[in-house]
Amino acid sequence: MSSPNSGTSPDLRNRRPNGSKQPETAATRVEKPHFEFGGSLGVSALMIGFPLLMYYMYIGATFYNGKLPLPEPNQPIPEFLAHLVDLVYTHAFPTKKAWLIYWSFLTFEGFAYLYFPGVYRVGKPLPHLNGAQLPYYCSAVWSWFATIALALTLHFTGLFRLTTLITDFGPIMSVAIVSGYLVSIIAYISALARGAQHRMTGSHIYDFFMGAELNPRLFRWIDMKMFFEVRIPWFILFLLTLATALKQYEERGVVSGEVCFLLMAHFLYTNACAKGEDLIIPTWDMYYEKWGFMLIFWNLAGVPMSYCHCTLYLAYNDPSTYYWSNKHPAMLLPWAAAYIFFYWIWDTCNSQKSIFRAEERGAKVDRASFPQLPWRAVKNPRTIRVREGEDQGALILCDGWYGIARKIHYTCDWFFAISWGLITGFDSPFPWFYSVFFSVMIVHRARRDIQRCRERYGEAWKEYEKRVPWLFIPYVI
Repeated sequence: MSSPNSGTSPDLRNRRPNGSKQPETAATRVEKPHFEFGGSLGVSALMIGFPLLMYYMYIGATFYNGKLPLPEPNQPIPEFLAHLVDLVYTHAFPTKKAWLIYWSFLTFEGFAYLYFPGVYRVGKPLPHLNGAQLPYYCSAVWSWFATIALALTLHFTGLFRLTTLITDFGPIMSVAIVSGYLVSIIAYISALARGAQHRMTGSHIYDFFMGAELNPRLFRWIDMKMFFEVRIPWFILFLLTLATALKQYEERGVVSGEVCFLLMAHFLYTNACAKGEDLIIPTWDMYYEKWGFMLIFWNLAGVPMSYCHCTLYLAYNDPSTYYWSNKHPAMLLPWAAAYIFFYWIWDTCNSQKSIFRAEERGAKVDRASFPQLPWRAVKNPRTIRVREGEDQGALILCDGWYGIARKIHYTCDWFFAISWGLITGFDSPFPWFYSVFFSVMIVHRARRDIQRCRERYGEAWKEYEKRVPWLFIPYVI
């Protein structure tokens, strides 16, 4: 693995040839490290606790009909825990077959990243490179549709039954978990060995969790953060739902409305992530977060193997027990229509912001990917000019969807998350994991974003809040 980082101290990098120091700018400033998540103790709990939670949810979904695994009356706790461990060892041991499935998928996606058609973009100025911008190759759209085509071809030719992803979910999940740890260890040791570390705190546990390297690249071109961000978690999630649909059709000759709904939802979300891969480049994860256990494990195992419990519930339970199909079947079609409406808002909202920022830089955004939706750009938008601070002269978009509510895209994200859990009904808590987790996270993220924008844009942001007083829903909140 290679890195653009030279390891040179920021003080030496900022000196002119004659020895005088260059003035510090937003592009060259290196921030002091600080602790999050409760420091070393907190991240240790996360690194141990979350994989255990994943196994607990897997056991409940698979062997307890979606209920919480609890001890029998008068059953000793050690005996109950031993039973859970035995279930994991017996049914979720990382088999050779599971390793082959998981890493064949990763290998194919790596090949697709490098050789499938895509577009070139540049990232934000990086402090450790004196404000230089790294190039990125975005080929997720072609990778996405090629993945679907290959998966269906393998399934219908019998070379690899896609339903195996459901029947062998336990072993595959274990491989993903172990891979998350292994890749994290390799990434951390590699960064230290090459002197590619950034913003280190001195605590190996905390730095292992947050990461050491900022811009790790394999073969000098595969940006590992970008590669892991879209292709691994969301492609896997969709394939699990597609496998459930195929399994249901083969067993019953029909696919339930709930599974069709989830298949539509996961396709739309993953497709949007793929076609908007270039929009990831300037995000906080790419620009600031280092590549450590937090990002690696979350993308390799956390997202695809925990967000999928809505899918697993539908895969493991008989459609005759589904809530909506049996009690309120007429709700499914209007609900799907509402989902598509919220998707239109979400997609065009992000598109408006992206196109506005690109045009502000003098760049042209030409996206030929599917779908191209109406109102994806705002002509001659209303803006507010920043007149202070390091972003002086920048413009704040206060038109289009961002003239209706400041975080309306978060509202759509929340609707998606709630829908993924709600479509399964109310008999199991596990499909609601993503809904609850994301709802809490989105509120925290919104508060964090507001604070950063107020500090960054000053009076201009206050003016924006006056013009657009609604945060999530117009005339409500």
